[in-house]
Amino acid sequence: MENNLFLDAAFSKQTERPPVWMMRQAGRFMPQYWEIKNKYSFLEMCKTPEIAADVTMLPVDLLGIDAAILFSDILVTGEAMGGDLSFTQGVGPKFANPVRTEADVEALATDCLDKLQYVADAIKVIQQRLNGSIPLIGFAGAPFTVMSYLVEGGSSKDFKLTKLLIHNHPELAHKLLAKIAKVTTDYLNLQIEAGVNALQLFDSWALALSWNDYQEFSHQYNAQIIAGLNRTNIPVISFCKGSSVFAPIMAEAKPDVVSIDWNADLLNIKKALPAGMAVQGNLDPHILYADQPVIKAQIHKLFERMRGENGFIFNLGHGIMPDIPFDNVKYAIEVVKEFRY
Repeated sequence: MENNLFLDAAFSKQTERPPVWMMRQAGRFMPQYWEIKNKYSFLEMCKTPEIAADVTMLPVDLLGIDAAILFSDILVTGEAMGGDLSFTQGVGPKFANPVRTEADVEALATDCLDKLQYVADAIKVIQQRLNGSIPLIGFAGAPFTVMSYLVEGGSSKDFKLTKLLIHNHPELAHKLLAKIAKVTTDYLNLQIEAGVNALQLFDSWALALSWNDYQEFSHQYNAQIIAGLNRTNIPVISFCKGSSVFAPIMAEAKPDVVSIDWNADLLNIKKALPAGMAVQGNLDPHILYADQPVIKAQIHKLFERMRGENGFIFNLGHGIMPDIPFDNVKYAIEVVKEFRY
């Protein structure tokens, strides 16, 4: 690997500067993304290896980041299990056949890896294009988050149906979560076999849960997945909205890196985690709307706070918003790359 910064930081080795990549770095804030998106549906982009590779490479070629992340979606596992998935502009993902009853859960398949082969194919194409220049991050949606989409039938503001399921029918919720966890473990192992260099587990909606519910309906399945990975020298990053609250439990699942949202002081979180566990984050993505001198000052402020700490990957506390100016994202990455401890 020509650029090992990301992997070294993930394994808490000393680096000359923090490595940088950004969640949703290949996305709607890029005019070049829209040139592709206007020709194909979102699922066509995910399921066509050459197109997925084209989109994955956009931030590599245009931004010069230190790690690429596979272009895909966290809901492809739900679709492979039997969910009727579609994406509509301005609406987001929808499952036409929500999972709400015992029969619905029973109908979901767990032996469905063949339906995800397109992801393995995309990884191989991307690695050919990267040619050892930077690491490639694979990923999956965590079971609770995938379950919430399956149960709600799409995005939700209050997760009412999901919470009714876990509170009124906890045994059924656990049955569903166990199925998703099994598929997710198999899926991430497929990605490892195809050649990814790192993995991230996205628990995007964990913040909907109380502390106790997070332990019961999220954490134990995330831990099960991480323990079930066939990996050597492939770090795992655990991310959730709410990581500033849940970080101590997230660490118990034994990821290599905990990705922290922007609501916490990153150094305080780092010092509270087990020795040798790295952190990722945690710039508020809204700062990228600001004037460039403000962006630089905020990044330097974070870096000075983390000075002397091994195991720090610079990222946003969540993904890039679609209307953030491309030039500001590029500038932020340049600021990071020019920094030296």
